Amino acid sequence: MKLGRVITAMVTPFDEKGKVDHEQLKPLIDTLITRGTEGIVIGGTTGESATLSMQEKADLYRAGVEAAAGRIPVIAGTGMNDTHATAELSRQAEKDGVDGVMLVAPYYNKPSQQGMYEHFRAIAEKIDIPVMIYNVPGRTMVNILPETTIALSHIPNITAVKEASGNLDQMSAIIAGTSHDFQVYSGDDSLTLPAAAVGADGIVSVSSHIIGSEMQEMLRHYHDGRTEQAAALHRKLVPFMHAMFLAPSPTPVKTALSMQGVQVGGVRLPLIPLNEEERRLVSEAMDAVTGINPTHLR
Repeated sequence: MKLGRVITAMVTPFDEKGKVDHEQLKPLIDTLITRGTEGIVIGGTTGESATLSMQEKADLYRAGVEAAAGRIPVIAGTGMNDTHATAELSRQAEKDGVDGVMLVAPYYNKPSQQGMYEHFRAIAEKIDIPVMIYNVPGRTMVNILPETTIALSHIPNITAVKEASGNLDQMSAIIAGTSHDFQVYSGDDSLTLPAAAVGADGIVSVSSHIIGSEMQEMLRHYHDGRTEQAAALHRKLVPFMHAMFLAPSPTPVKTALSMQGVQVGGVRLPLIPLNEEERRLVSEAMDAVTGINPTHLR
């Protein structure tokens, strides 16, 4: 399954009561597609998976597949720190029609490299759809080392990794040690262009909710040999990318979407809304990169 260059780690829309708002999934996905998204991760960490019940996740995957209607791949963020529960949720997601699953490294448990290998292997063997590994040491407190990812790439349906270690040397080692068919994605928006320069396939992005088209343009410039134009656009986009993480994600990007009139609701505790100063900074970042003057500020 080829996923394209820009995949969006999609937020989960909530209504005014904090319940998952399935009615807003199609408008949100429509918006993302118009902004250059070639695939979505639904119910992942950006989708506040830690606060979604198992039933909410299953319902969300099913509704997301229906809303996407085959236009782009839907990857379910089924990863948890319980191997058995992750396998069961992944099997359910497969039944519900998702195109693949993304499995975050087990958090809190702090497993060994062999433990992580066995975790991902056990889950992959329970399903037939593609698996994307998600390495994000800043949140999980464990780093999947390149040799572990390379070993996992030999399992037939482990086909990709979202590498959010922020370490280009690590990413380079994975690219060098895996087959051409294994897909390596940056998980850090501001490394989209540097990652492409070392051979990454693309980005699994938060910022693409807003600037997906600009990120696609940047990557087109790079792959077509217009490196100066790509670098100039990179420099323009990086401050916005940083603004999307000035508070715990996905609060800034949900705020940015709401400023554009895209209804995704708020966040669930323990996340909290942006304060007035944070909202001002998000508004300024949007204005600088897109020319938008938000009218939904409160």
